[in-house]
Amino acid sequence: MERRRENRRLISKVISFSWHRITIIALAVALVLLLGGKFELASATQPNAELEIQKLTVCYALGTDAIGRGDLQEGKNIYRDCFTQDALITAIFPDGASETRTGTDAWADFVYAVFQANGYQATQHLIGTINISLQNSQATMSSYLHATHKLSETSIDVANGTYEDEVINENGQWKIRRRTLKLIDFLNLSSPTTKEKPEKPHKPNIPRKTL
Repeated sequence: MERRRENRRLISKVISFSWHRITIIALAVALVLLLGGKFELASATQPNAELEIQKLTVCYALGTDAIGRGDLQEGKNIYRDCFTQDALITAIFPDGASETRTGTDAWADFVYAVFQANGYQATQHLIGTINISLQNSQATMSSYLHATHKLSETSIDVANGTYEDEVINENGQWKIRRRTLKLIDFLNLSSPTTKEKPEKPHKPNIPRKTL
């Protein structure tokens, strides 16, 4: 009888010990999976977010070049994919003058007016040296601009500058809510039409601006 009781106590201890070990192992596995999953999610999400944010500055370039070829509505449509509805957009020109508009339609109208006044036939905005700082659902981005504006077959205006952006995640989509363009130069380049008679350099209207 005593032996049976001893056996039961022994079996009970073994079961209790085994259950305790299983519980600890299960908790450890769950913790590793949980933390591992979080780390994996973070490492996968941040590069994806940076890529989506980087696309925004390319989006703006494409919208601006649509306006540059005279398609204002297409430019407006593209801009809406890049910016929040109430985005604040500013251009600071080399002479220190600046222009600010609220909303993409207002900015597109301004860009179109500038391009038409300058007589541009087409534009090409090249974006590079993109730097992004990401923190949760907000980010800052800077990118370099080299923009070519075609006046004729032998004359172009060239602008260089930096875009500085504040970006937010809005309903699962990254959008620019504030953009400042700081232009560092604006030059006209012309080539001669013939070897004998060079074309007169283009004389910009005063004041003259580009984007």
